[in-house]
Order: sequence, then C-alpha cells, then structure tokens
Amino acid sequence: MLEIQNLNKSFGALAVSQDISIEIGAGQCHALIGPNGAGKTTLIHQISGVLQADSGAVLLDGQDITRLSVWQRVQAGLGRTFQLTSVLPSFSVLENMAIAAQAKRGSSMRFFRAAAQERALNTIAHATAERVGLSARTDVLASDLSHGELRLLELGIALAAKPKFLLLDEPMAGLGRTESAALITLLADLRGSLPMLLVEHDMDAIFQLADSVSVLVDGKVIARGTPDAVRAAPGARAAYLGEGAA
Repeated sequence: MLEIQNLNKSFGALAVSQDISIEIGAGQCHALIGPNGAGKTTLIHQISGVLQADSGAVLLDGQDITRLSVWQRVQAGLGRTFQLTSVLPSFSVLENMAIAAQAKRGSSMRFFRAAAQERALNTIAHATAERVGLSARTDVLASDLSHGELRLLELGIALAAKPKFLLLDEPMAGLGRTESAALITLLADLRGSLPMLLVEHDMDAIFQLADSVSVLVDGKVIARGTPDAVRAAPGARAAYLGEGAA
C-alpha cells in the first residue's frame, strides 16, 4: 500500500534522509523508531507532501505521489495525524470531522445552514465520532476537549477523509497510561483494515501494534525486522532507548 523508494533529503550540508526505502503492505502496521533528531518527522513530512524529497519516490497503492501536493495526496487516500495536535479549536468535534469529510468529497460546506442540509457529511462525522469514542462529545468545541480527547479528534479527522493509508506521528504524545492503552486498542482494531506507518516513542505501543519496525539514526535506516528481532539487536536497542541521542 505504501512504498518508499530511496528517499533523500538534505538541508544544506545536513543529510536528514539518506536512501530510505520501506514497503508496507495491506493490513500492516510498520513502526519507525529512533532517537530525537534521527529524521523521523522529516520523513513523515516527505511522505505527506509537507516537504519535497530531493530524490526518490513515494508510491501509494501503486500511484506515484512523489510530486503531488498535500491536498492531492489526501485526495489519493493518504491520511495523517501530527506530533502536535492539529484541529480547528473554535469548531465543534462534529464540525471538525465534517470539514475533513467535505474536503475529501469536494462538496459545499456552510456550517450556518441546518445540519440536515449537509446530511451526508454529518452522517460520516457522526459515524467517525462513534468510531473513535467521541459520540457523546460531538457538540463540544475542540478548545474545550482534554488532551486525550484532542488526540482522538485528530485521529477522527484523518479517518473522516476515508484514507487508504494512515501516517501516525507520535499519537501517544502527552497521553497518560489509561489514555494510551485506549488509543492502542483503537489503533489495533483499525490496523486490519487500514495500513499505517507509526512514529512513536512509546515502546509498549510499538511492540503491541507493529508487524515490522525500521530503526532510523542520523537519517539512515540501521535495522529493520520484526519487533522481537529489533528488540534483540544491540544497535537498535541503543537507538530506541535513546542512548547517545542528541
């Protein structure tokens, strides 16, 4: 579903992605781990279109999306959550999800009209809110949500656009143990039908969710394999435990 082919990216003399290749099939969760500054978010930015790679290719379900804009990649079926929450704080939970549904469908969206006049969008938004556990909070403004609820809303925004593939950039960041456990359960349920690339520092989440793992250090993939194989590799252990990280 997602194929990354020899991606390279530099900022001046600093090489932040060096010949990175990863393949992720249908129904799979692939985790990307490494110390701070390894280039994980930069890679996610290249996949999502926030940054253009200097060379290499990104294929989504066989389609070359390497030179497409962020908007065009969403239309192609790429969904993303962010390291920092990215929602519209003055809009309700339902409106945030309806906007995402509208963006994918390309239909008109005027929130001051009666909700019934945008029934299709609101149907998608309500179903998505229920899917992520926010069905009782649909009328609440995003600004009034807890941090954990904001994480669920952000995931719901991504899901409302009906993606083929999901990029998850540290979805557990700032969550407590109970909230993290609930999100892991939700992602595990999604994994079978929605392949995903997961960037995360929470190693419990990595080893519960990932079918395979790549270890990124200084812009290079230094190890790849099953979670158990990566756990046993000394170099990989040093990376995901953060030893020597800047």
